[in-house]
Amino acid sequence: MTGPEEQPELLPGLVRASLQESQAKARATRARKAAEAEVAEADPVARVLVDVALAHLDRTFDYAVPASMAEAAQPGVRVKVRFAGQDVDGYLLGRFASSDHTGRLAPLRRVVSPEPVLSPAVAELCGSLAERYAGTRSDLLRLAVPPRHATTEKEPSSPEPAVPPAGAAETAAWSVYEPAAAYLAHLAEGGAPRAVWSAAPGEEWPRRLAEAAAATRRSGRGALICVPDGKDVDRVDRALTEVLGPDHHVTLTADAGPARRYREFLAVSRGTRRIVVGTRAAAFAPVHDLGLVAVWDDGDDLYAEPRAPYPHTRETLLLRAELEGAAALVGGFARSVEAEYLLRTGWARELAAPRAVVRERVRTAVAGASDLDLERDPLARASRVPRQALEAIRWGIERGPVLVQNPRLGYVAALACERCRTPARCGACRGPLALTGPTTPPACRWCGTEAPGWACGECGYRGLRAPVVGDARTAEELGRALPSTRVLTSSRDRVLATVDARPAVVVATPGAEPVAEGGYAAVVLLDAWLLLGRTDLRTEEEALRRWSDAVGLVRPGGRAVVVGDPAHPAVQALVRWDPSGFAARETAERQEAHLPPASRLATITGEPGAVDDALTLLDLPEAGEVLGPVPTGEQEVRAVVRVPRSHAAALGRALGELQRVRSARKLDPVRVQVDPPSL
Repeated sequence: MTGPEEQPELLPGLVRASLQESQAKARATRARKAAEAEVAEADPVARVLVDVALAHLDRTFDYAVPASMAEAAQPGVRVKVRFAGQDVDGYLLGRFASSDHTGRLAPLRRVVSPEPVLSPAVAELCGSLAERYAGTRSDLLRLAVPPRHATTEKEPSSPEPAVPPAGAAETAAWSVYEPAAAYLAHLAEGGAPRAVWSAAPGEEWPRRLAEAAAATRRSGRGALICVPDGKDVDRVDRALTEVLGPDHHVTLTADAGPARRYREFLAVSRGTRRIVVGTRAAAFAPVHDLGLVAVWDDGDDLYAEPRAPYPHTRETLLLRAELEGAAALVGGFARSVEAEYLLRTGWARELAAPRAVVRERVRTAVAGASDLDLERDPLARASRVPRQALEAIRWGIERGPVLVQNPRLGYVAALACERCRTPARCGACRGPLALTGPTTPPACRWCGTEAPGWACGECGYRGLRAPVVGDARTAEELGRALPSTRVLTSSRDRVLATVDARPAVVVATPGAEPVAEGGYAAVVLLDAWLLLGRTDLRTEEEALRRWSDAVGLVRPGGRAVVVGDPAHPAVQALVRWDPSGFAARETAERQEAHLPPASRLATITGEPGAVDDALTLLDLPEAGEVLGPVPTGEQEVRAVVRVPRSHAAALGRALGELQRVRSARKLDPVRVQVDPPSL
């Protein structure tokens, strides 16, 4: 094929075509610039929150609204703007008649979509959370607004059907909690009561939450329910369908696909759904006329957001209740110290069942707690599965499924010399040896090197014992002890959501306990010392929460047995089913030690020089104090900043200003976390 330079007769035509194309582009450019220059007649100033994570730029900027975008550029929409020499995303927060800026305003580049995805209430919430957690609003908006899915956005949201009237027996189950009837009546009348609910063992809590949401919806308002994980979302989803019928609520979870998540979000944003249930990703859902926020098992660590600025779901929901005048319900089988503090300060009222109801629901015992128990089984306090626990399992499988909670994952997580109890170590890297199955040789957990001929370095003995046994080995041992019984396991690798009502032994790790149809006949908690052996601020509180969640799955009239120290306060609180008393004791100890929730605490973590710079720049209130820094890793240190709760707002402002100064000066980064879940 020959080129135009070899065919001179084609050159004039090519020149003309090129000239016409250039002229067309120039006309289009002039038209575009003219359109941009012509601003809207009404409210020509757009206030935009630019999606930039730099703390010193966490403020709104004014842009001119071109006349061509006047209709689409409405509050809450996504926009593109020119910022620092490049096109960046942003949210249009409002339209105004004038601006404080004295120079010429740059125009909006374009409106990404006319769909208003950021409601004023959520925008205000993000601003308040950014101040509380010393973060930026752009980071919070990434949590609040899911990514756009253009195809889904074009689909209309189906309208909500008529809300059915309340059934006669809908609130009957709440009657065991003495003030609950007044609480639900207040919700139905449009009020905003606030309560901390201590659920009794065996309670069908998803149904109770659904009934509270239904009462709120019948008052013409919306409800937002947050639960720890997807299994709990499914349970509340089914309960809401049973109470209200289909198409009255949506589920919002982080693991939903982008199209489904955006579709459900739009249904809430457009107001066609007023009830939302989900995990921590749902805490920012833009529910119209929000009337109730509810959180179940608020002490679960899944509620702690792992991304900056690390907002906690419970605190997010309680702040929403304050800002939007909504009711609040903090429920669980156990009670966190934060929930107890809400009662102490009078912010909320208590919903709890009488002692008689609790005694009827479950009887909890500690293996080897009495002299009679020790007479029957002298090794009750030394055996891993004592006679009393085995008897409870046999009693339970005659009546239905039995839950055995084992706090260690795997088969045999650690080995030791059978004679001298010296921990078994790898000869190659000195890592701990473990067993992965009944027929596999010991192998190192660090480097994987097998040690079939292991011998103790202290005494030379070749026998091994298992001081710590995982759920798989526990299931194997129970299967041998109960040869005609079905044995199931539920743990990280394979979590069961439900089990049927047939007799079976279900061995599960904490948090992976499946729900039994009709409830478990018996619950056995093994190796209680393991959960109590962690070094953490919330060790005892977390142990009691894990145990209470397991015992809470029992059917009314069931049994529970704990294998642990009968004198430990957390074990005693479980036996008495006294979450309020335990939480009150923990709260009093926290107050004496000036720890949250009685005080506001923040950690500053980073390289030693960066942390020193941050502490130098930090303008603490007079009542504030700095603890540390202390090493947390090879090249990191952590300082703890603490103030009384009355100075919490001042600490938030000081930390926010610190972040802005460091960002503007481009200093070495540090990680600031307010009220971390653990230290």
